Amino acid sequence: MGSLSIWHWLIVLAVALLFFGGKGKVSDLMGDFAKGIKSFKKGLQDDDVAQAPAAPKSIDAKAGETVATEEKSKTAG
Repeated sequence: MGSLSIWHWLIVLAVALLFFGGKGKVSDLMGDFAKGIKSFKKGLQDDDVAQAPAAPKSIDAKAGETVATEEKSKTAG
């Protein structure tokens, strides 16, 4: 009663082969999982940058005159 039968050992062997057998399935799964986490973190960082409020810009009269002067010189030249 206390020992495992041949069927128990076969089931354990089948599960072990499923996890560890054949071309590194577990390592591929863990690599894909890590890539997913990295992409998720990168997406969260991109959202934080996009949601950051921009500093209010002031309008300077001199800057407006400079832009107008540059536009006139481009059309004239």
